[in-house]
Amino acid sequence: MATAWDEYVKARKLGTKEYQKAMSEGRYPYLPALDHMLEKRTTMKEESIGTREIPLSQVVGTVTMGRQESFARNFMPILPPETEFGTKWIGVYNYQLESGISDAVKVIEFMGKFYVLEGNKRVSVLKYIEQPTILATVTRILPELSDDPEVVIYYEFLKFFKCTRLYNITFTEQGSYEKLAEYLGKDLEEPWDEDLVMELRSVFYNFAKIYLGNGGKSFNITPGDAFLVYLGMYKFDTLINATDDEIRKNLNLIWKEIRIRAFGNQITFSEEPVLEKKTTIPIIDTIMKKTPYSEQHPLKILFLYDGDATKSRWINWHEKGRLDLEAAFPGIVKTLACDCNATEEDFDEAVKAAAEDGADMIFTTSPIQMEHALRAAVKHPNIKFLNCSVHLSHDAVRTYYGRMYEAKLLLGVLAATLSKDHRIGYVSTYPICGNVANINAFAIGASMVDPEAKIYLTWSCLKDEYWREYIRDNNLRLVSGPDLIRPTNSDNEYGLYYINDDGSITNYAFPLWNWGKYYELIVQSVLNDAWDVEAHEGENKDKAINYWWGMSSGVIDIYKCSTIPYSTDKLISAIKKTITADVCTPFDGELRSTEGLIKDASSPRLTNEEIIKMNWLNDNIIGSIPSFEELTESAQKTVKANGLPIVPMASVTEGI
Repeated sequence: MATAWDEYVKARKLGTKEYQKAMSEGRYPYLPALDHMLEKRTTMKEESIGTREIPLSQVVGTVTMGRQESFARNFMPILPPETEFGTKWIGVYNYQLESGISDAVKVIEFMGKFYVLEGNKRVSVLKYIEQPTILATVTRILPELSDDPEVVIYYEFLKFFKCTRLYNITFTEQGSYEKLAEYLGKDLEEPWDEDLVMELRSVFYNFAKIYLGNGGKSFNITPGDAFLVYLGMYKFDTLINATDDEIRKNLNLIWKEIRIRAFGNQITFSEEPVLEKKTTIPIIDTIMKKTPYSEQHPLKILFLYDGDATKSRWINWHEKGRLDLEAAFPGIVKTLACDCNATEEDFDEAVKAAAEDGADMIFTTSPIQMEHALRAAVKHPNIKFLNCSVHLSHDAVRTYYGRMYEAKLLLGVLAATLSKDHRIGYVSTYPICGNVANINAFAIGASMVDPEAKIYLTWSCLKDEYWREYIRDNNLRLVSGPDLIRPTNSDNEYGLYYINDDGSITNYAFPLWNWGKYYELIVQSVLNDAWDVEAHEGENKDKAINYWWGMSSGVIDIYKCSTIPYSTDKLISAIKKTITADVCTPFDGELRSTEGLIKDASSPRLTNEEIIKMNWLNDNIIGSIPSFEELTESAQKTVKANGLPIVPMASVTEGI
């Protein structure tokens, strides 16, 4: 039987190994000391948290610089066992065996990590025997408020802690605590039920143990990050009574989703369709082009809408695209449309029925359907799921959207040639990824023709403001209104239009979503067995695929009415050719926002990521990006579904 001396020797080997690893990597090999990290600790705000169980995995250092060099970074001892320190460590180990360590250590918590003020050897012993928690008297030091992402996440944690008193669930991405609360049907304003907190603590502990044992230790994310990915695919209730084998099996099914999260939620933007699967042997190419689908075995596709196509402008255009798709592949492709603007159960029933009928693909046309689509995709791995959205990073569900900013650039140019007073109204929908780029492209296009052009921005998704009233109150005549005509009760207030003196409308042009072409190209990649070409390329291995096609693919365009002067028509056509040839883009060269210079003339054009996540307005725009609280309830759902990367939220310190 091993003695306490033997155990110390083993612990010291672990410490020495960690010490040598840190040295070889050029890192500080000893315990970090909080006093060294925070030179002004004594002047910072403190609060007492009391005595409670804390996770040992989050005990990462010591407070003072006295004993820190007795331990390696993993809290294992590095001094010889015959030293005074070694003798005391062995004594603490024996005490743990005989009576169990019960006296609380003293720690200071800073940014969700714990630094030991008193009890370093007790922490070391309990970490060595792999005990998950330790009793500690906790004092918290609050960092100064800032825009630093780590500080923002920490203050989000404080709201979560106030509701749950839980320390062990940590995240590395903003908004995660609120998302966790939503998955559990709670918020971060009121204390949670004690039973729910105990259930969450137990479920998370078990999940984290399985996740880390399944290979999660190799990822640079927290078990909390992986837990949130899991809850996005499986409901919390399914974890409560799940066996370890069931959780492990589910983790294996969604492991690529976790890998994508671990590698920073990176996205591969497919800018042009890939319709062929290439090999190095020509005869193989010819064979592989043969589709397995036929009139006897058609490619079956379900379109799941979140509303009524006869009432929604957006869904109506997708429905037209569905019909065009069937016409493009007569007999080979069969589609079905279903309105699932109800519960997740209705969504699941529609997917289940489609699966039983042999569905091969399912298109969902709204970002608010992504959560349902993800869970359905796990249940039906043989079906290809897609969601019409942008910048949502998932493997199980691909996203597709268009570079509408290209069409908006043309409409901005056109508007400036038609404006009589340099004032142009612009009605936008939601402040979501990609949409701010549309606004700016329009404004830049207008300023290219008329440097004095001013764009008056309003939104159709505000609680307390009606866009038509804004247009009227500002006496705007030339307006870029809603992109699409209403399918019922049609009016002329869409696209680029002019309000005449008698109130009548003259339409000039409107942007076109050629969804039929878009769906045709996606389906063609499946028929040609090219669906996985981009996903399997080396640099795309751990990235989500986001189709991000534009005018060059024929999926985006503008329709010009006969009211446009022929010379202006020639100008627009010429600029369109430069766009499709990738010569002209609104986001190349010098860019200026309402707040100042974004980039100078020598800077490269903005990346797809920068365009999609754009949260500034061009310097000739009068207006602002609304806050989350200003949006209607339905708009808030849409914005939340897009991950809130653009709209400003209320301060995270509210309610703390």
